[in-house]
Amino acid sequence: MPQEVSVPSAIERFVTGGLASMLIDGAFVPAVSSETFDTLNPATGQLLARLPAGDAPDVDRAVAAARRAFDDGPWSTMKPFDRQRIMLRFADLVESRHEDLAILDTLDMGAPIQRMRGNLRRAVGMARFYAGLTTALRGETITNSIPGDFHTQTLREPVGVVGAIIPWNNPHIAFIWKVGAALAAGCTVVLKPAEEASLSALWLGEMLLEAGLPDGVVNVVTGYGETAGAALSVHPGVDKIAFTGSTATGQAIVRAAAGTLKRVTLELGGKSPNIVFNDADLDLAVPGAAMAAFTNSGQVCSAGTRLFVERGIYNDFVQAMSSYTDALTVGNGLDDTTQLGPLVSQTQLERVTDYFDVGRAEGAAVYTGGARLTEGDYAKGYFVAPTIFTDVDNDMRVAKEEIFGPVVSVMAFDDYESVIKLANTSPFGLGGGVWTNDLTKATRTVGALRTGTVWVNCYGQMDPAVPFGGYRMSGYGREGGVEHVNEFLETKSVWTQTH
Repeated sequence: MPQEVSVPSAIERFVTGGLASMLIDGAFVPAVSSETFDTLNPATGQLLARLPAGDAPDVDRAVAAARRAFDDGPWSTMKPFDRQRIMLRFADLVESRHEDLAILDTLDMGAPIQRMRGNLRRAVGMARFYAGLTTALRGETITNSIPGDFHTQTLREPVGVVGAIIPWNNPHIAFIWKVGAALAAGCTVVLKPAEEASLSALWLGEMLLEAGLPDGVVNVVTGYGETAGAALSVHPGVDKIAFTGSTATGQAIVRAAAGTLKRVTLELGGKSPNIVFNDADLDLAVPGAAMAAFTNSGQVCSAGTRLFVERGIYNDFVQAMSSYTDALTVGNGLDDTTQLGPLVSQTQLERVTDYFDVGRAEGAAVYTGGARLTEGDYAKGYFVAPTIFTDVDNDMRVAKEEIFGPVVSVMAFDDYESVIKLANTSPFGLGGGVWTNDLTKATRTVGALRTGTVWVNCYGQMDPAVPFGGYRMSGYGREGGVEHVNEFLETKSVWTQTH
């Protein structure tokens, strides 16, 4: 029997319909305008909280606080050891409260509680990984070739005030990913969480203060992308924007940042190819390919939603994958047995169900799924059945456009050269998968795919030490690994004449 997780007292204040506040300069405050917006539980449609609708004046306050904390200290003058100690305390708080964080994110954006709980190792690992890098930043001594006696070296310095804009599909992970790297580099932050899922960002900001973070170093401004996000992107007091979200929004941010030539890193959308060869281990590949597309109800930027299956196994593979898909449990994320939760919002529900009509109109066949779930408790939330499209051409919209729902397009291929061409015929390049028992073929395919990450006989694994990011319209810059912290550093060259 399904067992629904109860709401712990630690997060009741976030989910009882009351008014929350944004975090600016160490204090929780309303918006200057006093305007608010509602955040809803996507499984039930019920009100969780009313949040401040931040706008340009609120961003101004937050940037001013972050600017002071960076320019005048104490953060920029604090020794790496002391910054690291605060970050390690924060990691300990995340670890001790992760169950409650998981429940809060499940309530806020709908993901199954088991998936959110599974983030424990990643969340704590990221926080500690970035804390470790705080004391490991270094420049270089360079041998130069000009006449005379000159010593040359480089220094690595924090870029300054960072505007971080995060998505709703894995909220507490997105917060730690952005903020952890920025703090490790010595930057201060103004973070704008997604309006669909802002609650864990506010609590994590509170935890940072509890860990000893000075006021103004991290500020959290809630609000809409077209207001608060836009004001942050264009703000002259912000030195860098770090954004994760849609490609269209990323393009708007680049345009907004051009006026001040602030640095930008973008982790954007995808339409990732997942290739299954005839010799693949189907016991691995069938569930692996299904969950590559359906995990988090398909609300994953690197989801393997273009599935290419070699013709020799195509029919058997689709049938087996359909059986696996039909057995998945869709329901309220607070039920321990739920494998796929609701979509995050009514807007996202309409977007995904519209693509069901688009696919059919283009001539694709719905092998399974293809509808909103409306019976019983499903009617209260934003639930759709995981969907497999067959008879798909790579030029169809369902095979080209990011749907961001539990929808996969399955296409047959006949030879290696054709599938590589099909896989790379996309403006995106975020993730990709290869399923084969032939090591030579796997290695060759990894080299051929134009994508930032390739998973071989697996899909979706992430680690704090491993860089993640995209090619082409999936963005630029990397998150994770030492490369991530480098995105928040400037390089200063120093010349000293020694005689």
